[in-house]
Amino acid sequence: MYWVILVVSGMLEAVWASALSASNGFRRLWPSVLFVVSVVASMGGLAIAMSAIPTGTAYAVWVGIGATLTVVWALVTKKERLTAGGICFLALLVVSVIGLKVVS
Repeated sequence: MYWVILVVSGMLEAVWASALSASNGFRRLWPSVLFVVSVVASMGGLAIAMSAIPTGTAYAVWVGIGATLTVVWALVTKKERLTAGGICFLALLVVSVIGLKVVS
């Protein structure tokens, strides 16, 4: 159950990162509201997960999921362009997150 909470929290990290960008420096209301709600939920879930998963592992997985999904969202919305190097490093990040789950 703690791993599910951690994964959802990592997904919410991508939501708040994207909402923060869309808020235009907190000048747009609804992206700013989405940022606040999702950052509180994401951090809360991370805190709960850390009660059963080692801190370093939980944080690395949380950041890895959030970073990967943030990049994917930027690609889908055409705000970033993917390069061959980017594909390799994203794949390495995903493999690393899976590896941390396997060894924990």
